Amino acid sequence: MRVHTGQKPYKCPLCDKSFGSCSNLETHRLRIHSTVRPYNCPHCGKRFAVKKDLKEHLHFHTGAELYSCRHCSRSFKTYQQRRRHLLKIHNEGIRFTCHVCEKTFHDQPDYKRHLLGHEDVKPYVCAECPKSFCTASMLKRHQAVHSDIRRFGCILCDQSFKHKGNVVRHFKKCFMKMGKGSGLENLFAVCP
Repeated sequence: MRVHTGQKPYKCPLCDKSFGSCSNLETHRLRIHSTVRPYNCPHCGKRFAVKKDLKEHLHFHTGAELYSCRHCSRSFKTYQQRRRHLLKIHNEGIRFTCHVCEKTFHDQPDYKRHLLGHEDVKPYVCAECPKSFCTASMLKRHQAVHSDIRRFGCILCDQSFKHKGNVVRHFKKCFMKMGKGSGLENLFAVCP
């Protein structure tokens, strides 16, 4: 029933996300707030916090496309790919439109966070400096600036980074520097 009512009574104590079920909250906690990654891909070594994520990742190695679109003949390797397709191509799932810039959202919490940006409301203040942010997750990302912890490491060299986006950009450059004959030519073709 919560799917239909939109109720999300299970609130994450570490960020501003809420969920319709306890199990969805636990999955979020493992994926986002835990550094433990016990599930390891036997093909490429990528690690996952949730077994379901590993199972879905393995489709990239097998080529299986288990998720079909209900509107057209396309099929996808992951649930997220199909969801993006449904949103982008078939406009399925978009429910909220910003009255200021007309950007659309399928998730009410994302929509509400977006509206805060227009209102310039920044209730989350950094304890280390005078900067403030619209959301707790933006503040948490910023706080890495004040820490020496580098949680994201490149699998090709010994460099590590504070933010996931930085290691992704670095990895692509590092991969290109290695050149052909390194045995990693098809890495981007098979991994998400």
